[in-house]
Amino acid sequence: MKAWIAFWNILVKDMRSYYLKPPNISWGLLFPLAWTGMFFIRSGSEPDSIPTLLAGLMAISVLFGTTSLLAVTVTFEKKGRSFERLLLAPIPLELLMLAKTAGAILFGVANAFVPVLLAAFLTDLSGVNWMMLVPAVALIAVSSTFLGLCIAVSVSEVFEAQTFSNFFRFPMLFLCGLFFPVEQLPIWLRPVSYLLPLTYGADVLHAAIRGAGRMPPALDFGLLALFCVLLFAISLRNIRRKWIV
Repeated sequence: MKAWIAFWNILVKDMRSYYLKPPNISWGLLFPLAWTGMFFIRSGSEPDSIPTLLAGLMAISVLFGTTSLLAVTVTFEKKGRSFERLLLAPIPLELLMLAKTAGAILFGVANAFVPVLLAAFLTDLSGVNWMMLVPAVALIAVSSTFLGLCIAVSVSEVFEAQTFSNFFRFPMLFLCGLFFPVEQLPIWLRPVSYLLPLTYGADVLHAAIRGAGRMPPALDFGLLALFCVLLFAISLRNIRRKWIV
């Protein structure tokens, strides 16, 4: 019970200190709105084209929102030595890192639905499979957050974390089937796509929004969950090796 009280207090502290600050709230809203507006204008504002773009916009909003903020918060606390005080708490390291990432996960989920709210005013979303969409967004947020954690614990400076994040984020925009199918990529690039968690997240979003998934949803969910476990395990291993003496 005490461990979960510590979990809740760490989450609340991070939400107050980082995620609920006015600049972060405004950035979290403006970023997905800017992406959404840009692509909707590019599409000519045709209502029929919006569902085709919506899955990619949601995935981008989650990916950039989670990795950007988590890279800053974790790296900043490590550099400021406040993270070392958290390590003294009598809770397992796994629970501690889940508490540190929970705020970013919630922030990413909130970001994902900004394009959905905007799209709802422009087109009919009655055909969306919400029972598939909501857990898909949650898993994408978790996998993106753990990717950001894995990056953050591998560097020592905030600018290094942001630069390293871009090494993964921008290729994902073109390799994960967000806006055009993976099958249209050169054959030598396709194996890289299937090594990226967002490929499966984008696929299940396309399936939920317009029934255009290329793989079985169970496979997408299973591989996303596997990526979450692997990225979290790698992060914990790096923390124990580099941050805990």
